[in-house]
Formats: sequence, C-alpha cells, structure tokens
Amino acid sequence: MYIIGEKINGSIPSMGQAIADRNADYIREMAKKQADAGATYIDCCASVNEGEVETLKWMIDIIQDACDTPICIDSPSPEVLVEVLDYIKKPGLCNSVSGEGNKIDLIFPKIADTKWKVVALLSDDTGIPKDAAGRIRVLNNIMAEAEKYGIAEDRIFIDPLVEMLCAAEDGIEVVIEVEKYIKEHYPDLHIICAVSNISYNLPYRKIVNQAFAAVAMWFGMDAAVMDPLNRDLRGTIYATEALMGEDFFCVEYIDAYREDIFGPVKKD
Repeated sequence: MYIIGEKINGSIPSMGQAIADRNADYIREMAKKQADAGATYIDCCASVNEGEVETLKWMIDIIQDACDTPICIDSPSPEVLVEVLDYIKKPGLCNSVSGEGNKIDLIFPKIADTKWKVVALLSDDTGIPKDAAGRIRVLNNIMAEAEKYGIAEDRIFIDPLVEMLCAAEDGIEVVIEVEKYIKEHYPDLHIICAVSNISYNLPYRKIVNQAFAAVAMWFGMDAAVMDPLNRDLRGTIYATEALMGEDFFCVEYIDAYREDIFGPVKKD
C-alpha cells in the first residue's frame, strides 16, 4: 500500500497557521513523524491565495531537510506544479491532473521523460460525473492522452473521487464500479483515494474511514491519502492485506504488531 501522508496541508487549520507564521519547526516535525510512521510520500500543499510558488519552495526545503521520503507536490494550479517540479531534489508524486482545462497539456509534457508519477482525478470541464460511466469516460480520455506522451500505466494514480457518504445517493457504489473497470482494462494503474473524504459530517469518523479503506482495498485501491500517524487505520490496512492474501503467512501483520505500529493493544 502506498501511503501519502496528508498532514502538511495548509487547509488543515493548525498547519495553515504554521505556514502563515513561517513555523518551520512545526512543519519539519510533522514531516519527520510521517516519514517515521512509514509514509511512502509526504504531501506538500500550501493552500494559500498569494505567493504559492514561493511558499511551496519554502515548505519543500523544510521537508527535504527533515527526511528522505519523496514529496507528493499538491496544488490545484498546473502552472504552479510545473514551476516547482524542478525545485524538488528527486522525483515523487505530482498531484494532480484531470480532464479540466489545460492541466494535462501542461503537466504531461513536463513529466513525460522523467521518473515522476502523477495523480489523475476523474473530473473534467463538466465537473465530477455523478455516475460511474461518466467517470470512466474521463478515465479513458486521460489514458489516451497519457499514451500520446508515453507515460506508462504504472506511473499513474487514478483518483475516482470519493464523496462524503452521507450525501452520496449510491454510497460508494460509483467508486467500486470505477475500481472494477480499472482492474479489468488498465491492470497496471494505481488507484488512490482520499480516505477521510468518505466520512465528512458523520460522527466517529475513524470507524467509517477504516471500513471504507478495507472495502476500497478489496476492489483495487492500492494507495491512500491518509494520516499515517493513525494507528487504527494502519492496523486496518495491514489486516486487510492479510485477508486479501497479500501478506504471506501474515508476516507483515505480525511484524507490525511486534514493532508496536498499532499502538497499545490488549494481548489475547
């Protein structure tokens, strides 16, 4: 499972304040904690209205000083992403492209002949399609463009766009249909979900997040934007991998337990 540590994001109030105050120590500590917890990538999102490029470069310097974990550079602006990619020491994950506007036209040529990987959102200029067929249409369009630039499937992380459960007519049925289609037609693609999106406006959100992670993994999710410091969620991921037959003799699950990755657990 690819884990994208979500904690260095200016949309989180405490992190937004740290960015505004130029509190480098807070950001450095959060980067190190996520890296130590096993994050595959450290998300870096400024979420500022002005000076985004300069702010991101400042944040990138701090993260790269704190750990060797690759960065998931995160911005809604393709122009910003293109400008900061060369500033990062080693290839990571570019977040993101979609079928909207000129995102693909700017980002795909930039990463085509590199080792950068990319997140692709299943939305376009019409917005987020409400049904699976609409999102699959966007998916096929994105993959056609990726082929033009020679970007291999295994460099692309498709985000089927998880919506909050309490406002979705079909629950996660749309996400599951898209996952099934991907596994059948593009087996080398990665599937990435922002796990906590499912539980907005619900009580005791972590239970919903854990249940969603298990279900989404069963149908193909192999990357999660999540809090790697959440031991319950990480435990769910290890257990689900074992149940799916991806952990030979449950070795990784047992090792994680022995290393106290799940936190204090009553021993049966």
